[in-house]
Amino acid sequence: MLYLPQTARAAPGNPGELEATFKAEVATLSPDDLPLQQGMAHGNVAKGDALSAMVIGSEIDSNQVRIRAGLFFASVVAGCACTNDPTPMNDESEYCEVEFVIERPGGAARVRLLESDG
Repeated sequence: MLYLPQTARAAPGNPGELEATFKAEVATLSPDDLPLQQGMAHGNVAKGDALSAMVIGSEIDSNQVRIRAGLFFASVVAGCACTNDPTPMNDESEYCEVEFVIERPGGAARVRLLESDG
């Protein structure tokens, strides 16, 4: 289960604080906790380094915070890693849209893939 406790405590009347807090917490998440693999369009292995988020929209009530976000990350086309493998290991830029539902006040969160280019 994901936990975003600081985002859950962000002030409803301050969207700038919510966005900054959410982005900082998402940047610390393990890529295995996010649907990056399902959201890829170019590679076959999602990388979690250099993960960043963009808040598209948010709704806050007394029970939960809903955030629609775009996730920017990299993927690679992994070959066999043999010495004569012609497949280059270049990073591919990826983007997918997800929805986070964060319970208030504890911060337990669920995330689901909304859209992808793939």
